[in-house]
Amino acid sequence: MPRIAIGEISHETNTFSPPTTLAMFRDRLWVRGEALLERFRGVRSYLGGMIEEAERRQIRVVPTFAASTEPWGTITREAYDAMLGELLDGLRRAMPLDAVCLALHGAGVAEGVPDLESAVLEAVRGVVGPDLPIAVTLDLHGNLHPRMADLATGLFSVHEYPHTDAHERGQEAMAFLLRVLDRGLRPAAWIETLPLLVPPSPSVLDPARSINELCLRWEATPGVIDCAFVHGFVATDVGDVGASVIATAEADRDLARRAAQAVAAEIWARRQAFQVSHPQPAEAVSRALTLAAGGGPVVINETSDNPGGGTPGDGTHLLRAMVLAGLTDSVYGTLYDPEVAARCHEAGVGARLRVRLGGKHDRLHGDPLDLEVYVKSLSDGRFRLSTPMARGTPVNLGKTARLACEGLEIIVASVRTQVLDPEPFALHGIDVRRCRIVGLKSSAHFRAGFEGIARHIVTTDPPGISTSNVAQYPYRRLRRPIYPLDRHATYVPRADAPA
Repeated sequence: MPRIAIGEISHETNTFSPPTTLAMFRDRLWVRGEALLERFRGVRSYLGGMIEEAERRQIRVVPTFAASTEPWGTITREAYDAMLGELLDGLRRAMPLDAVCLALHGAGVAEGVPDLESAVLEAVRGVVGPDLPIAVTLDLHGNLHPRMADLATGLFSVHEYPHTDAHERGQEAMAFLLRVLDRGLRPAAWIETLPLLVPPSPSVLDPARSINELCLRWEATPGVIDCAFVHGFVATDVGDVGASVIATAEADRDLARRAAQAVAAEIWARRQAFQVSHPQPAEAVSRALTLAAGGGPVVINETSDNPGGGTPGDGTHLLRAMVLAGLTDSVYGTLYDPEVAARCHEAGVGARLRVRLGGKHDRLHGDPLDLEVYVKSLSDGRFRLSTPMARGTPVNLGKTARLACEGLEIIVASVRTQVLDPEPFALHGIDVRRCRIVGLKSSAHFRAGFEGIARHIVTTDPPGISTSNVAQYPYRRLRRPIYPLDRHATYVPRADAPA
């Protein structure tokens, strides 16, 4: 029976945010050994998929270490060293091994480590040796370097945004390792990078949808194992930011190269279609009201203050527009404000308070709102996700409060996170299906939990550090020229081997 180790170090790093500390990882996810299996068995995630596939095939899974936290700023060196040390120690204890299956991200940045994933793989190679098969799952918001194709035996990025196929990619990575071990598969991978910034682009919409369809056609080609469009993560200021394509073929590097470059050429041909413009909050609310006349709910997603992209989560631009519009039968959430949440818990249900809500991190994401509110309900913020993207994952938002402000209700949380499904509202007795307008903070992941509920979706993009307007980012290290910042940028297919 093969012995395959599993583990995770995952972070989407927004370098325009304050540092991500060791405490943040320890508070969110920091598990070793058998606790890893208990935490992820039955969960729709990368590790959950790996575990399910391994147990289905009666593979001996050896859990090592897993750590992740909400997207935020550059990881401190202390946190990086601690995570890497835990993973490597777990691998050393697990030896001898037949293979390793890791859940990484692709957009990790630590102090002195601009390409976290390659650095982790190099360190893992130092423990397990140059020949042991290693499969890696990746987020499609990764800024990939071609050398990753040499460090790993197989790379499997999610295809969908929202990432509803993370579980399947974990299964695929584990099944791939069995083909390598049992059938002598000799894979060859190619990573093709483009000088292109792709802002949040849901895969249910064009042009991302059409590119995914092209990837699937290549996957149907004899000899091609996998082909994936990796969007990149534009809120990271390092040299290798940008879109890429990963293709893997059976013992045929040239076939992998041709697949990757064919998809890259189509992405480049449609580069302008990825550049989108969304209305400001007042216009978005006006549009939503018009659409809601035909029945709700209408969801307004505030993409520029998306904690899932490393933002503060306490921005008030959309909330202010909803308050000024005098909305009724509507809800907004979640707003990160532990100070107000704690005050509401002290005052209790039924209290009427004047609060200074949100806007505590900076002014870019909006000034605080001074509101008279009624504390309608309180909770401990604990629930499990119901979204197809990560169903079964436990969530703890800390102390939360449901505040009524005239006809608008606001969910305030003590933990910073984006809204993925209706559960934060249901926790407080709110059925979003009965609301006219639902305002929330997310770029696209909310779609997995709301597309079957929302009659319409309106995106708004006020100032914020997860904006779709890439020209607003104060880049200093980004490779240039790159589109759309440099309209003269050109894509030239790569012919060299990874450096």
